[in-house]
Amino acid sequence: MQLNSEIQFKLENIVGQSFVFTDMETRNHYGHDETEAYVFPPNVVVKPSSALEISEILKIANQYKIPVVPIGARTGLSGGALSVQGGIGLSMERFNKILNIDEQNLQVITEPGVITQVLREAVAEKGLFYPVDPSSMGSCFIGGNVAENSGGARAVKYGVTKDYVLNLEVVLPTGEIIWTGANTLKNSTGYNLTQLMVGSEGTLGIVTKIVLKLLPKNTHNVLMLVPFYKANEACEAVSAIFRAGIVPSALEFMERDAIDWTLQFVEGLNVQVKSDIQAHLLIEVDGNYPDILMVEAEKIMTVVEQFHIDDILFADTVDEKNALWKMRRSVAEAVKANSVYKEEDTVVPRYELPKLLEGIKSIGKKYGFQSVCYGHAGDGNLHVNIIKGNLSDENWKTEVPKGIREIFELTVSLNGTLSGEHGIGFVQKDFMDIAFSKPHLELMERLKYVFDPNGILNPGKILP
Repeated sequence: MQLNSEIQFKLENIVGQSFVFTDMETRNHYGHDETEAYVFPPNVVVKPSSALEISEILKIANQYKIPVVPIGARTGLSGGALSVQGGIGLSMERFNKILNIDEQNLQVITEPGVITQVLREAVAEKGLFYPVDPSSMGSCFIGGNVAENSGGARAVKYGVTKDYVLNLEVVLPTGEIIWTGANTLKNSTGYNLTQLMVGSEGTLGIVTKIVLKLLPKNTHNVLMLVPFYKANEACEAVSAIFRAGIVPSALEFMERDAIDWTLQFVEGLNVQVKSDIQAHLLIEVDGNYPDILMVEAEKIMTVVEQFHIDDILFADTVDEKNALWKMRRSVAEAVKANSVYKEEDTVVPRYELPKLLEGIKSIGKKYGFQSVCYGHAGDGNLHVNIIKGNLSDENWKTEVPKGIREIFELTVSLNGTLSGEHGIGFVQKDFMDIAFSKPHLELMERLKYVFDPNGILNPGKILP
């Protein structure tokens, strides 16, 4: 679609001429995220700085039926920020202030354009802890985390974004500004609009303020890297650890290629991997009492020693711990540097992980593609990176999607679902029929219509 000069003039009157961009370079910059090689530039990029400005923009968009796509840090992996129908790209980067850290009530009020790690470090200085830590936390926005209901390594013990959102200021597609809940730990007052907004991927409203609950900061942790000679046994060990009564603060799975590619990609990592090791578990326990943590670590050792493992590596210093976490958090970037790839975000009950991994490898053989798997094994969330390698463009385009559909069918058959933390967005929406019945999808469509009767907000996402 094309935006005429009258609409551009109205947008400039709202935010100022210097915050409205129509040049191709800027539009392309805001027309992609980390999802494969897709580029869908908006017709215009607008950078508001207040809920009132967004309200006025949406009123214009609603009047002229112009698509509006909220754009955060563009670190997403499901195409949620892509302007697939053009229109207005609404950059949230000027919403970059932490408004209040309430040390008495253990809460923080923040704007959505604050980088997640910046928020975590700011509350840590007050002795507080925001646990959600997606791998991209050094660059992603907290607003994007809310939109996608992001998780991360420590979700296994502490939960995901939805477990910390108390209240949201939201601009509806028709321009009204509402608060969805209350700044209280308990709330049984009416429908839970807060939780409806979390994970809605910018399709129901635009979040302009976020109230998050915080926790007291733990003082100690123990981190270990466990090498397994069999990848399926690494998956089996995950459930065994929990059945033994231990709840780690992180339990990450990395198969052999993920480790090898990352060690080649990241300088300064000194991790030795024997040739016949197939996978690793990175396991952390945390708390305030070192003696208790050592008891838990010893209990974990007793569990994993029932499997075929090599020597367990304990990280004794902060630098060693940081190096192991750097290795884990760099896997996605290392895979991307190695080959063209598609990343799928499967999640199953953790006991089903061995069946999921075995099935993914079998499907890969059937369709001729290699996969590199890693992820948050403690909560059953396995990231599947499908590697193009030597596949022809034709097979990549026609055969691999069939394999992806089979992977999702397997996932759902194991009582799992399509995404644990990346969201559905643009690239997974055609698989939604695997997880949901027609009445379920129709109910979602009706919800969308109630909030957004003209369908202007982030169209072409989630629903097939």
